[in-house]
Amino acid sequence: MAELTMRIVYLHQYFKTPSMQGGTRSFEFARRLADEGYDVQMVTSDTSEDAPPGWTVEKVSGFTVHWLKVPYSNKQSFNRRIIAFLSFAVGAAHRSRSLRGDLIFATSTPLTIILPVLWASLFRSSPLVFEVRDLWPELPIAVGALRHPLAIALSRYLEKIAYKKADQIVALSPGMQSGILARGIPPDRVTVIPNSSDVDLFHPQVEPRDWSQDCPELVGKKVVLYGGTLGFINGVDYLAEVAAIVKDTHKDVAFLVIGDGSQQQQIAERARHLGVMDVNFFMRPAFTKNEMPSVLASCKVATSLFLPIPEMEANSANKFFDALAAGKPVIINYGGWQKNVLESAQAGMSVSASPQESATEIVQLLEDEDRLESMSRNSRHLAETVYSRDKLFLRLLSVLRSVLK
Repeated sequence: MAELTMRIVYLHQYFKTPSMQGGTRSFEFARRLADEGYDVQMVTSDTSEDAPPGWTVEKVSGFTVHWLKVPYSNKQSFNRRIIAFLSFAVGAAHRSRSLRGDLIFATSTPLTIILPVLWASLFRSSPLVFEVRDLWPELPIAVGALRHPLAIALSRYLEKIAYKKADQIVALSPGMQSGILARGIPPDRVTVIPNSSDVDLFHPQVEPRDWSQDCPELVGKKVVLYGGTLGFINGVDYLAEVAAIVKDTHKDVAFLVIGDGSQQQQIAERARHLGVMDVNFFMRPAFTKNEMPSVLASCKVATSLFLPIPEMEANSANKFFDALAAGKPVIINYGGWQKNVLESAQAGMSVSASPQESATEIVQLLEDEDRLESMSRNSRHLAETVYSRDKLFLRLLSVLRSVLK
């Protein structure tokens, strides 16, 4: 148990519980920290339009959550999202400082999370652990979202401050670690703790979802799942292209897209144009984290998709680790560290960025039951032995305790 009930102020603008849509890394780590005896104060935002104004405080799974209403959606323009980032930074600065943490644990994105951290720790000796979920500003620059020289310069300055201020830095992938080290940060200040697998929530024995009511066309089909954000960088219309290629030759194969985002309408329009919408390509709104295990159980394989942007190869997508925990082969259409993991463990594969070539690769896998079964076992084994949330929490706990000495 933590000595003298040390307080951890945990800042994550887009914190989610399992009853919500989205990744629950911060929830799972916060509740485990509370179980260890720490007083965890989560400072976050309530992104819904109908949320009560100002701050709402509640107890969740043994820790305290401070919600600030800041409406946000992936469907917002980049400029609107920047406004949301700054609005939260201003509100969170005062709240975080008033909580007087013995340690501050801040997770990005967005990079503006460092602003309330600076105010909360001004003239105080509270150590900081900074978690890097995406390499900013490299990624928004690469996709063209961040273009103005002044905005780029400001982002690089915030990145520099965050890395300099942090006593320890947590990177979610080896690629992110390399990007941080390239900024001159000593290796002993950077620890890789990737997104992790909730092996108790997701597992191969979960009862598959019954699609007979809301999507009967999926019943009896070999389902290829994409479950996640439908943003520009995800390029999920790629899956509609694959569906069009196999539509007439492999009628037992179906593609299911679950999620919301800025490209939702565009993907649907592309699928309709290709003649696959509600034929062998289906779209459904995002499910909560607690609902996703049965969805994954009803599918043959799961996918994680991105546009061919080199900076995206450092990603650590939640959907990748959920699929491993569910014992599903994982198909990705990019390279990098996840490709190496899948190939080394034989738990999935990286397919071509060309829909035509990947269609052949996916169908060949779906028709090979022995290979599917082997990959499924390997996925679950990888989740249990390498990426279990419990195992990776112990690594995080070690990092936090190292700065509390």
